[in-house]
Amino acid sequence: MIYKLLLLFLFSILLSDKKSEVNQKISFDRSNAITDAVALVSPSVVGINVTQLKKQSIDPFFDPFFDPFFDSFFKRHHQRTYKIKNLGSGVIISSDGYIVTNSHVVENANEIIVSCVDGETYEAVIVGIDELTDIALIKLESQNDFPYVNLGDSDNLIVGEWVIALGNPLGLFDISNQPTATVGIVSGIGLDFGQKESGKVYQNMLQTDASINSGNSGGPLVNVFGDVIGINTFIMTSSNYNEGSIGIGFAIPINSVKLIVSELKKYGKIERDFITGLHVQRLDRNMQKALKIEGKTGLIITDIDKGSSGEISGLMVGDVILAVNDKSIGSVSDVIKVINEGLHKVGDFITLGVLRKEKMVDIELELMSKKEEVFY
Repeated sequence: MIYKLLLLFLFSILLSDKKSEVNQKISFDRSNAITDAVALVSPSVVGINVTQLKKQSIDPFFDPFFDPFFDSFFKRHHQRTYKIKNLGSGVIISSDGYIVTNSHVVENANEIIVSCVDGETYEAVIVGIDELTDIALIKLESQNDFPYVNLGDSDNLIVGEWVIALGNPLGLFDISNQPTATVGIVSGIGLDFGQKESGKVYQNMLQTDASINSGNSGGPLVNVFGDVIGINTFIMTSSNYNEGSIGIGFAIPINSVKLIVSELKKYGKIERDFITGLHVQRLDRNMQKALKIEGKTGLIITDIDKGSSGEISGLMVGDVILAVNDKSIGSVSDVIKVINEGLHKVGDFITLGVLRKEKMVDIELELMSKKEEVFY
């Protein structure tokens, strides 16, 4: 009897040791590249709460379109300003508190309050916004040193590799002071959506099936090394772009973000308010027939300002612009769309496909700043 009890005691010790060993192994195996990446990046992820000022017409029956005077009067006396709350995400990119987020998160902001993982909240100011690319740079109003992320290389991504979306969906950050993590893969790269109705241009986007919801905008998309490879921006649903996630989300590649942020930090904006000095008119059927280009659309140059980039480029009155950057155009809005979708800014050159005396020539045209003046 004593022998049996001794055997049972020894067996229970061995079983306990084995169970402890298994638990230790399970505990060790729970840590992986994804959990390590989340732990590395989470301290730099923030929740952003914004109070925005909006204006709304209060007289829907008054149409000021027909009278500029009444239009001005209407704007002063027939609109009301009201506040709305908006929330989003961001990621700290430097120890002195610079944060990258989406411009649609903070534009028209009256107040920006940033929540950090240590439970502290800070006011933030806008350093610069580029509405075209939907990128904003803000800065915490504090002298503290902040944890920050490493910005990776979005040109070196592989479709199918694991990624993690971190952020503040539905304001959950404020409940736990921790970002929410969702996991997926890089589903696609280099997706061009062109210019949306909002005026923003989404080019070369990253697609992921990591769940992204309202409030995730501006948060980081991270690889398994803990490098930020994109900024989560919008989702696609069966009907529009602002409902719940169905597993199709898009992020701005971080290499594009780096270029924008660099200029925002230096200048506070991307200078896109350009001028060319060209005055144009759409081709009508008689012009097409006279120029022997029936069926083609384009713009004929009717005048060129002295000292403008149009004159410097060698363009001439009577030249017909048929294409911009190898894309056919038929109106001024087509030209602007091509320039915007190319994310061009002041100082960039575009290539015009020009018909001159029945011959096609390519002419480089600089997008000149409206502030530049040429003296004779």
